[in-house]
Amino acid sequence: MKIDIERERVVCYELKTKNQTLLEALNDIKTTQDASLAYSSGCRSGVCGSCAVRVNGREVLACSYHIQDGDLVEPLNNAPVIRDLVVDMDRAYSFNAKAKAWQSGIVDDVLLSHEDEKLNEVQSDCILCGSCYSACPVYAQNSEFLGPFSLTRVWRYVSDKREQNKKEKIDNIQTNGVWDCTLCNACTLVCPQGISSKADIEKLRARSAMFGYIDPNFASFGFGGGFDGSPTF
Repeated sequence: MKIDIERERVVCYELKTKNQTLLEALNDIKTTQDASLAYSSGCRSGVCGSCAVRVNGREVLACSYHIQDGDLVEPLNNAPVIRDLVVDMDRAYSFNAKAKAWQSGIVDDVLLSHEDEKLNEVQSDCILCGSCYSACPVYAQNSEFLGPFSLTRVWRYVSDKREQNKKEKIDNIQTNGVWDCTLCNACTLVCPQGISSKADIEKLRARSAMFGYIDPNFASFGFGGGFDGSPTF
């Protein structure tokens, strides 16, 4: 069995063992063939997200994906390559801070029902692997786009009954945020946790409308609206 790995050039490695995960294969290559190979790994259980790469053009977790003969392994897209399969995700992670994607202004005396907890249970499972940013065509063209996992994280808190500053969070995602997404669903298809950022962004758009915002593209076609996308009366 052979797999190709994108480094400074594509390098072909031959493996003797079948039915391996990609991470097992990378460990085997590093141990027995090429100690200079660089890649990231952590929990080896699909939990930490650090081993995300692309195989044959699709984002996967190396610890979960089982290799096939002829696979092409590449680093994630839309992030600077540090070395081989290791990329710098700091910029993507910084959008969590820019979007203020955290709990703030909590109302302590609000009790959550089981149904309330279910509203954002899936969103809480995000492991920040970066697969959604790698697959996102908007982020590929606009490096200021807040991106899938940051917007999903905003919805995680906007949908929480205990959050007091919901409008502030909605205000923060109007520029390079919810209206810039094309709703192509590429992020959802590659998420190892089954999170639909597309669906979360649609819900954020609906919540934005509740706070008086409209799609600025509509305003540009003469449907009304202020310069900031908010309605004029």
